Amino acid sequence: MHFYSTPPIIKNILNKNLVWNMENDRNAIWLTFDDGPEPSVTPWVLETLEKYRAKATFFCVGNNAAKHPSIIENIIKAGHAVGNHTYNHLNGWQTDTQVYLSDIEKCDSILNTPLFRPPYGKIKPLQLRQLKEKYSIIMWSLITYDFDADLDKEKCLENVLNKTKNGSIVVFHDSLKAKERMQFVLPRMLENFSKKEYEFLPIIIK
Repeated sequence: MHFYSTPPIIKNILNKNLVWNMENDRNAIWLTFDDGPEPSVTPWVLETLEKYRAKATFFCVGNNAAKHPSIIENIIKAGHAVGNHTYNHLNGWQTDTQVYLSDIEKCDSILNTPLFRPPYGKIKPLQLRQLKEKYSIIMWSLITYDFDADLDKEKCLENVLNKTKNGSIVVFHDSLKAKERMQFVLPRMLENFSKKEYEFLPIIIK
């Protein structure tokens, strides 16, 4: 079973320390891309966003960012935001807290960002308490499951169009695993909501 939107009871428990959506007084959507940069995917994402004058936030894996610094530069030059997604895409539930925090710091030495998203959305309370002093921890309103090979791309698009609304933080992945579904859904989503006069904005926490 896929939980495209996080159940309200979980949000209510964790809401004080995590960002699930963006409060605003205009029609806006916050697109995010996890797990990149990937040279055969991320440049395509940047080109597609540019066609619609859309801005987004890229939660980058530090190991990938270290391998592809020019892509990170292009993300920033295009006016998008970057966020920390750990250096080695660690599952917080399965990782010693000190190892987890050190891995995040290693990623931060490359990206230098106040934004953090835990891979898989999994983070221990102790990890959360220590990270919240330095980072805004960004979760999501809607996860597309574009990485799921069993999810039909038409169904993926239907879910995104039906469940996205004003203030939504939407998760895509600029990864090889998600490439086929993401490349089908993203331009159609941008076209749909652009016609409805929505803006696509980067995450900026003041």
